[in-house]
Amino acid sequence: MSGHSKFANIKHKKEKNDAAKGKIFTIIGREIAVAVKEGGPDPANNFKLAQVIAKAKANNMPNDTIERGIKKAAGDDGNVNYEYVTYEGYGPNGIAIIVDALTDNKNRTAANVRNAFTKGQGNIGTQGCVSYMFDKRGQIIIDKEECDMEADEMMMLALDAGAEDFGEEEDSFEILTAPDDCETVRKALEDAGIAMVSAEVTMIPQNYVDLTDETAIKNLQKTLDLLEDDDDVQGVYHNWNE
Repeated sequence: MSGHSKFANIKHKKEKNDAAKGKIFTIIGREIAVAVKEGGPDPANNFKLAQVIAKAKANNMPNDTIERGIKKAAGDDGNVNYEYVTYEGYGPNGIAIIVDALTDNKNRTAANVRNAFTKGQGNIGTQGCVSYMFDKRGQIIIDKEECDMEADEMMMLALDAGAEDFGEEEDSFEILTAPDDCETVRKALEDAGIAMVSAEVTMIPQNYVDLTDETAIKNLQKTLDLLEDDDDVQGVYHNWNE
């Protein structure tokens, strides 16, 4: 859910996903609740809910858990009071960081995010101070070890489904889409039997920054760890070339 470097090491990404699965399910549960409140419980008529369900499936959330979340939110009678907030700032050596949160208490979340930046020797900035350095894209990552399809065939499948770009690394394929096309491409890959490590709309840096100073790396990791551990934080994006 965070630390989108050019290609996060697949095994590392899986380990992080497994370790954070409980939190990921909590995050997605909140997103389902908000989507249902805003557009109703039918994903056929609620595009935002359809996107959240796709994210849930990409993270291996069981179908019955998804359905229970939708039913609970539909019967909540307006008791869901979460709202989306975004923070932008700088880590050590000017590393750009964006934090997306979904919270029922903006004061608590703001204080926790500010604390995470401060403890890592960084600082919160104004809205827009770093977001111009990122592009909002749909990103799908596929582990080569779990995919029998050749690169050319995979690329044609993705592009035919509406993807904008295709990349290959030693252990993975990366597919990039326009934000609104991510679900369509994900569904095409799912229908073709392709297992995905992740499929989400994310913020991808236009350029990456290397860090060589051990203290700066340690401080940045402290900020990222504190943000990852915060239950209100939905996503953390940065331009550190890990």
